[in-house]
Amino acid sequence: MLKQRIITALILAPAAILAIFYLPLAYFSILMLAVVAIGAWEWSAFIGLKTQLKRSSYVVMTVLLIAILWLFLPPTDLWLLVGDLQEHAYLLLWLSVVWWLLATFLMFSYPKSTAVWTRSPLIIAIFGWCTLIPTWLAFMVLRSHNHLVDAFHGAQLLMFLFLLVWSADVGAYFVGKAFGKRKLMPNVSPGKTLEGFLGGIACAALLTFGIGYYLEWSATQFINALFVAVLISSVSVLGDLTESMFKRQAGIKDSGKILPGHGGILDRIDSLTATAPVFALCYLLLDWA
Repeated sequence: MLKQRIITALILAPAAILAIFYLPLAYFSILMLAVVAIGAWEWSAFIGLKTQLKRSSYVVMTVLLIAILWLFLPPTDLWLLVGDLQEHAYLLLWLSVVWWLLATFLMFSYPKSTAVWTRSPLIIAIFGWCTLIPTWLAFMVLRSHNHLVDAFHGAQLLMFLFLLVWSADVGAYFVGKAFGKRKLMPNVSPGKTLEGFLGGIACAALLTFGIGYYLEWSATQFINALFVAVLISSVSVLGDLTESMFKRQAGIKDSGKILPGHGGILDRIDSLTATAPVFALCYLLLDWA
């Protein structure tokens, strides 16, 4: 399993980096839409949809919702000339934060919280839209920033997000394997430990310190960036645990089989679904890059 996981990661990581830096914004938007569509297909299993027609209908509805969002908030127009984000995009990012606060409550109260949502496929479907649609928007917000002046600026922001999530994931995995004893959320994901969680935060913080040292950040930038690193690495665990909660409730081990050693698309982007909107807001509110 570890060998498959590493091989898949060695293929996916360069592909993701090339897409982030070198795909034109329009093509990158379409690629992310395709990723979200696959995620919607996998989420439809959490809803309990069995037939291909019903699962495809959920995918189509998800794509249509993003298409409407794309129509009213085109990626090329998300940022105003004065450098501010479009007000509606800003509001949607904050609404995403509200959803993740609710998801945190559902996770900490699991399995008692299932009495509220498990019997309603519509509620689980809405939870999926609250998870996936803001992810697409947050990626567009980050990737499109200052793209007319510097085509790589938004790509660098996204790359930093990916590096934070990846480093936290790697740190949590190896520290958890080596030293993990105290279960973090046994009702949701028995394999995760408090030691692994802290190891992931430490790894993300070390990465941020190295990047800041290389870029010669000021003391204020260092402090803000380290705060962002700790926040994002913590929120990444929330995304992972939330997906684990829905999988456990649906009786599913992996969201899919498309990625050998990793499972499905949701198994790979679960952390990003939670961190991308938060990271975008951090960039808007803090002076760290």
